[in-house]
Formats: sequence, C-alpha cells, structure tokens
Amino acid sequence: MKTGPVQAASGAVDVNRRSFWLKTLHRWHWISAALSLVALLLFSITGITLNHAAQIESEPHVVNVKETLPASLLRSLKNEPAADAPLPGAVNDWLNDALDVRTAGRKGEWSDADVYVSLPRPGGDAWISIDRESGAIEYERTDRGWIAWLNDLHKGRNTGAAWRWFIDLFAVACLLFAFTGLWLLQLHARQRGKTWPLVVAGLAIPLLVILLFMH
Repeated sequence: MKTGPVQAASGAVDVNRRSFWLKTLHRWHWISAALSLVALLLFSITGITLNHAAQIESEPHVVNVKETLPASLLRSLKNEPAADAPLPGAVNDWLNDALDVRTAGRKGEWSDADVYVSLPRPGGDAWISIDRESGAIEYERTDRGWIAWLNDLHKGRNTGAAWRWFIDLFAVACLLFAFTGLWLLQLHARQRGKTWPLVVAGLAIPLLVILLFMH
C-alpha cells in the first residue's frame, strides 16, 4: 500500500498522464472535426435526400445531338480494333472540340455497324454512337438535377477514382472523430453521470428499430 510521499508522487503521475491524454485527444478530435465538417454536412443532408428519393420528383433534362464525323477521321474507324478498345485519339480530340464530349480513356463497344461509348456521370447519364460506314454521330445526355447529382456523390456512383479515394479518407477522418470522442467520453464519464446511458441508448434505438420493424 502506497503512503506519504510515494502516494503523492503516484497521484501526480496519474494527473499528468490524464492531462496529456486530454490534450492529445482534444487536439485530434478538433482536427478530425475540422477536416470532416463540410463533407459530414454534405453526407448528412444527402442521407436525408436519399432516404426520401421517391418523394423528391425531378424531370430529367435530355439533350440529343446529331453530327457527322469528318471523312479524314472516319477512316480511323474502319480498322478492326479490340471489342472494348477506346476511340482513336484524334477522334477523341475532335469530339471534345466540336461537341464538348470527353471520351478519352472510355472503353468502346465495337460492332460491324458502329462504335458505342457509354458515358455515365453523377446525376445523369450520357452515351455516344458513331456509324462506322457513314460517320453519323448521335450523342445523348440526360441530366436529373442537382439533388440527383449530390445523391450520386454520396454513393460514389460514376464519380471516378479520385472521389472514391476522397470518400475513403473522409471515412477515416470520421472514425478518428468518433473514437477520440468515445475516449473523451470515457475520461469525462465520472463527472457526467448520463454519459454511458446515452451511449447505450444510441446503440439500443437503431437495434430495436431493426428487431421490431424490419421483416
């Protein structure tokens, strides 16, 4: 049993250790909160709009464009590429300049009659088809509105690798925010008697909803 100066020294060590962890956890808690704040708001709001997607009606806006590929470029489509080969670079450049359509890096679906390129995008869809004999181009783009666009950002649908990486990093920041918060709760629990009952309620409420109302 510790007594006298030994007990006092032990108590001082405990106080210093607690002070160190409180400062460290508060620092990481606010840093993770600051990093994830804007995205957390975005994903919270789009969580509501996704949950009520059926009640939020929007009229798709469809744009259809018809054009003809120049003869000098049409010759590059006469070859027999792999079934999923992308369009030739010169064709990509012309489509970008003439129609503001970016097809570089997209896989094509080649048949004897035409080449079709799917251009999925967040909040809508698009595709382009080029007749390999006549060079006739048909391009169609569908826009389902900014709520659909935000919902697709939430799901990472057709958003590309960079956005998917951002979602993963954002999830890590949220986990850091949650775990440092849990640790801080543990350190403050003695002074706040309702801490653990509220934490248990946060677990029990969704669990009860699942058990009682999901069939």
